[in-house]
Order: sequence, then C-alpha cells, then structure tokens
Amino acid sequence: MPIVVDIDVMLARRKMSVGELAGRVGITPANLAVLKNGRAKAVRFATLAALCEVLACQPGDLLRWEAEGVGGAEEVGEVDGADGAGGADSAEEPGGAVGKESADA
Repeated sequence: MPIVVDIDVMLARRKMSVGELAGRVGITPANLAVLKNGRAKAVRFATLAALCEVLACQPGDLLRWEAEGVGGAEEVGEVDGADGAGGADSAEEPGGAVGKESADA
C-alpha cells in the first residue's frame, strides 16, 4: 500500500526542526525520522494524534495515498494502528510500529 508521509512538508510550514517536533510529541528523533522517511510499517493513533496536535493539522495533512507506480511513492505498510502488536506504547514495536514513548511504562 503506497502511503506517502508528508511530515517534512508540515515541518517546513511550521518552521520546526525534527528534534523539536520529536521532543514535543514524545518520541525519539530517530523514530520520527523512520516515520518521516517512509520506512515505518505502522504508526499508533496516539502518535498520529500527538503529531497533529503539535503541528496543528489533520492526519490527511501528514499522510496520503498514491496509486502504485506513481512517481516516488514509498511503501509504509499499515498506518491504521491495528497491527496487533499490543503492549505499552513504545518507541518501536517488533513489527516496526512507531509509537509514542510512555513515561509510565
């Protein structure tokens, strides 16, 4: 499923660095880079909600679908949070899910 992640576009519009966004969302800059570069297999809804809150945007501003074969689309995998990984929110689940780190975990 060719899902394109446009976090870099929103970062530029908000004049915000990856490090600042990661700190405000509560994930590591490395895990934000995995998501931003389209290498994540999944993203938790809590993380997506936190990204939208900090960037003052909607999920559709960060994620979009492109048909197969359309220039430069990178596959991201599941982005619906229903990856079945379970467990507490963590930086990266075994299945490659990028999640919000929990201070109480």
